[in-house]
Amino acid sequence: MRRLFKGLPVLAALVTVAACSAAGGAAPSPKAATVTVTVTATPSPSAATPSGPVTTAPTPDATSKPASSGPRPVVAPDGRTCPDHPTPACTGAPPGLALTEAPLNDSGSAHRIDVAGRRLDRVHIKGDLVVLADDVVITNSVIDGRILNEKDRRLKRFTISDSTVGPAQGCDSLPAIGDGEFTAVRVHIRNHGDGIRFSGANIVVQDSFIDLCSNPKDHSDGIQGYYGKSNLVFDHNTVDQRGVADRTAPIFIPRSQNPEAKNVVMTGNLVMGGTFSIQLWVAGGYAIFRNNMLLDGTWDYQPVEAQCKAIDWKDNKLVTIDDSYRVTSVTGPLECAGD
Repeated sequence: MRRLFKGLPVLAALVTVAACSAAGGAAPSPKAATVTVTVTATPSPSAATPSGPVTTAPTPDATSKPASSGPRPVVAPDGRTCPDHPTPACTGAPPGLALTEAPLNDSGSAHRIDVAGRRLDRVHIKGDLVVLADDVVITNSVIDGRILNEKDRRLKRFTISDSTVGPAQGCDSLPAIGDGEFTAVRVHIRNHGDGIRFSGANIVVQDSFIDLCSNPKDHSDGIQGYYGKSNLVFDHNTVDQRGVADRTAPIFIPRSQNPEAKNVVMTGNLVMGGTFSIQLWVAGGYAIFRNNMLLDGTWDYQPVEAQCKAIDWKDNKLVTIDDSYRVTSVTGPLECAGD
């Protein structure tokens, strides 16, 4: 199978499962490491280039399938930890870090990157980030707007880790990160109506915290499939949609908008809120939904509406949690309901 970011290791949690054969190949060997790289691209006047080395997160592969996982610690490179599921305490830009303000070089409202291999570390973008070149790496940074990555009808590859996306106050109705060909690890998404937009292929979101909001007439979602393609890994994230007035679901990959969606893996997530909290349909390939947890009683209509016959559904639970998102009890199984 094609590696999404050649040369970067996959997390030890990513291992081969039986469904891999249905995708046409074997997953790469699991490894765990932290790779330190330096800026190799020639800086352009339009991009902020921090001094010193940049540490990138180990990058999962969107064509691999992680082992089923429940609560487990999250440890950020600076030593911040969460004992159970991701929270703001172990995700996002490290607190107290000195940040360099990046220029808004695209229409005065966005920072544009058009040099392949650009590294952004310890920057503050007071607007959107527009990625127009492949293999961009963002670490330890704050982006007040959203991340876009389409150029000439092609999505550009990037990774983001240990960074915060979203305004400090208010609510941005648009998706925080989209649309495909990206990896997000230990990212804190805040004050966005939609967290992740699944419209392309090859997406990995892991150990991240998504705190949602809404404006009137929004349809807020934690992760939304909107004509998604293939190879989505959504592993060990927390999605909090409680108190959001104009909402759909923490996990929303609907039937009508995803005629090509396939090879979807969702494991070890903690979600809460929504109308139907989990709505999941795929068009082909494999669909794995294991060891996920839903906060009991936080939905409007029912917990699940899904294409059950096409999903490997196992060990999902209804739970209670404390104020730190630690699971305090299991109240029952989370059963699949739907087709």
